[in-house]
Amino acid sequence: MWKKGGFLFSFMAAMLLAACGESSGDDGQVELELFSNKVENIGTYQSLIEKFEEKHPNIKVDLYAPPEAETILRTRLVKDDMPDMLAIAGSALYGELADAGILKDYSDSGLIEDIQPAYLEMLDDLTEKEPGGTYGVPYATNANTVIYNKEKFEQLGVEPPKTWDEFIEILDKAKEEGEIPIYFTLQEAWTGMIAWNAVAGNLEPEQFAQKKNNDEASFQQDYQEVADKMLTLLEYGHDRTFGIGYDDGNNAFANGEGVIYLQGNWAVPELLEVNPDLDLGVFPMPVTNEPDENDLVSGVDVLFATLEESEHPEEAQLFIDFMLEEENMKQYTDEQAAFPALEGVYEDDPVLGGIRENFEEGRITSFPDHYYPPGIGAENLIQEFYIQKDKERFLQKMDNEWEKVERRY
Repeated sequence: MWKKGGFLFSFMAAMLLAACGESSGDDGQVELELFSNKVENIGTYQSLIEKFEEKHPNIKVDLYAPPEAETILRTRLVKDDMPDMLAIAGSALYGELADAGILKDYSDSGLIEDIQPAYLEMLDDLTEKEPGGTYGVPYATNANTVIYNKEKFEQLGVEPPKTWDEFIEILDKAKEEGEIPIYFTLQEAWTGMIAWNAVAGNLEPEQFAQKKNNDEASFQQDYQEVADKMLTLLEYGHDRTFGIGYDDGNNAFANGEGVIYLQGNWAVPELLEVNPDLDLGVFPMPVTNEPDENDLVSGVDVLFATLEESEHPEEAQLFIDFMLEEENMKQYTDEQAAFPALEGVYEDDPVLGGIRENFEEGRITSFPDHYYPPGIGAENLIQEFYIQKDKERFLQKMDNEWEKVERRY
């Protein structure tokens, strides 16, 4: 687990007393700001907020979901201008905020009793706060998937693979048939993290980040196979692998370019919006030749958190309770092709059927990059590696940048 104690959040935590941006108007109406770090779900939130406000006419929820949300949130923390509620991912940002002591602890609230234990453990691993706690309510989860064009799979005469060798055989066959095996969109660095996390999530040592901080692990020692397999996958891209971004990639794949698309479940509704007739399926990337060792990389995509010192905790609680109602959670997960964080509740979208077994059997593992120090800029270093393909230099650079960040604190 990487050290975050010296981060600016710790410095600012003591200043955050009753700093929430809510207000009560003269008419008694309470305004709550919901800050989200996702832009893809704005429409869904707006629809649900409208329903909530009809039910609670004395509460107005203002949704704010800006681009570069995490940067903006950190700036607002410094300015003592935090929102009432957060809808953020279970990533390093969550750990920083939790460690800063500004978030409400939901450990004894009863709201997390039905959450899948694996996701609570992921959140716990992100914090160093003692005693531990759960500083948000996991709501929706996501998954790194291999999205495939079913019609093209049928034309190639192949089925979703269970092993790495079978996966490569499909890519070879697609190439031989003149298809683009994988439609990469690596113009944007973040898209390169999908495959990276899928491979590393199954191959890195357990508790890699903690071991790395204790000088018991390193990229040069433990990520050789990860880097090699990423270089292998890059051989199956197209001639504009580094010239196409996410939106253009969605349009291209939805219109029949490429057999496989390495993206998260969040891309599914966007692909189907472009081409509603597209016949899609998904499967976890098989990273090893042992099917039982190939887990699905999944994490908390949305958790709801409230500020410890919020002036309107009851109204914030009402909103979270509303979002957790079965009907509303189903609307969210259906529209976002997401997965409920609740134990025993599964997404029934047939497109996502290829990964349902992983959720049912608990065969999931977390996103490795959620535990990398944010300051190393991993996605940019990894994009540089994809372009330059200098494995040893890249792995050494990852180690060096990690250690530089650690020495700052």
